[in-house]
This record gives sequence, structure tokens and C-alpha cells, in this order.
Amino acid sequence: MFKTLGKATKFSVLAIWLVFTIFPLYWMFLTSIRPVREVTKKFYYPHANSTLDSYRTLFNQYAFGTYIKNSFIVSFAASAFVIFIGMLGAYALARYKFKGKAQIMLVFLVTQMIPGLIALAPLYLLLSKVHLLNTLIALIFCYVGGMVPFATIMLRGFLQRIPPELDEAALIDGCNRFTALFRVVFPVALPGIAATFIFAFVQCWNELFLAMVLIDSDANKTFPVAERSFVGAYYIEWGGLAASVMIGIIPTVVMFGLMSKFMISGLSAGIVKG
Repeated sequence: MFKTLGKATKFSVLAIWLVFTIFPLYWMFLTSIRPVREVTKKFYYPHANSTLDSYRTLFNQYAFGTYIKNSFIVSFAASAFVIFIGMLGAYALARYKFKGKAQIMLVFLVTQMIPGLIALAPLYLLLSKVHLLNTLIALIFCYVGGMVPFATIMLRGFLQRIPPELDEAALIDGCNRFTALFRVVFPVALPGIAATFIFAFVQCWNELFLAMVLIDSDANKTFPVAERSFVGAYYIEWGGLAASVMIGIIPTVVMFGLMSKFMISGLSAGIVKG
């Protein structure tokens, strides 16, 4: 009886939590299909007057297709570089013993506690000197630099779960350290890599402040910056804002759905002592 009651309580709590989680998305979707004259009403239910005009406006008037492409290029490229650099650093920290190893880990951890806005002014001046302002390459470099420490820490925890004998067997078969890492260790570490890649991609996709500061031209805007254009000083275009939010969550939802198994196993395997 108590066991049944415990299960019922657990599922009830989960059901309530699910409602609170899904309802904002549902309300956002309803807002995105409302006619303009009904967008400020407190209650709205889908009916014959529902329209997709807000979605059409995004692509016909605001060129959101370009913004989505820019965000995808930046997010995918930055995440790929983060994985490549993070794997090299994580492999060195997981497999080698050298002086200063603990200090390097401490520095990586400390960098996660420092707000990135502190480095904004020198970063802006540096990119201006090398003529990279208002380019997608500038965003990629900034995102990679900001996420490599976290990716290195996360991947190191996962690589520590992989037996060193696997590397040694590859070395005996004629591989060097680099080929052993990417031909032997990399496939085994795929769950942890997938979890790290998803984290990096989502962070890049949702990042707003750096993209606002470093990008001026409309052609190079990323998706979050374009979303903010619906919020004015005296008026908020709720229909367009809601439609852009609904479109913006699609890539992350699809990625989490396709890689959910890797994500769960990777995160759990990465939590190790050391």
C-alpha cells in the first residue's frame, strides 16, 4: 500500500511539474498564432481566426532565414572547435602526469566563476585591431575561448573512465598518441563528446550579449539578436516575438531528441572524482 502510494505521489508531482514546464511553451505557441487584434487578450483558444501571419512575417520582412543560418554556422563551428581542442586538453590531463597539472585544473575551474563581461572591453579592442569586428569569425573565436575550459573539464572526467590499456594497445599496433586518441579513444568517448557538444551548441545558439556588441550589420546578425528586434522602447510585437521563440527552440529540441541517450550517459559518466 505504501509502495503504491509512493508511486502515485511521485507521478503526481512529475505530472504537475510537467504542466508547469509545458504550459509556457503552449502559451507562447498560442500567442504566435493569434491575430494581431487579439494578441493582448488574457485568454485565447485556437479557432478559425488563428493565423500563421507572424511566422510568414519572420521570413518575408525580417529575413529570419539568414539569421538562422548565421546562428547555425557559428554554433556548429564553435562547438566542433571546442570538442577538438577540449579533447586534446582532456586527454593530456587524463593520461599524463606533469608538474602544474593541478594548477591548470584550478585555473579552468576559476574561469567558470568569472563573468565574461569583464573581458568585453579588451576583447572588443583586440578584435578591432585585427579587423574581425562585425564578422561571424569573431563570434566563433569568442565562443570557443569561453567554452574550452568547461569542455576540457567535462571530457577529462569521461576519459578517466576509459582504461589506459586501450591506448597502450593502439600504440603497440602502430598508432601514435594523436591517432590513438581520435581512432580508438574518440569512438569509446562518444557519449561524453555528444553531451559536451550539445552543451556548447545550446550555449552558442542562445548567446545574446556578445553577438549584440560585436555584430552591427543586419546580414551577420544571429538569431537571438534578431529576436530582440521585436522589443521596442514603447511597443512589443508579441506575435513576432512568440513566433521567433517557437522557431528558435526547434534546433535544440531536435538535437536533444536525437542525442538524448548519449547526453544522459555522457553526463553521468563524466561525474567522477579526480
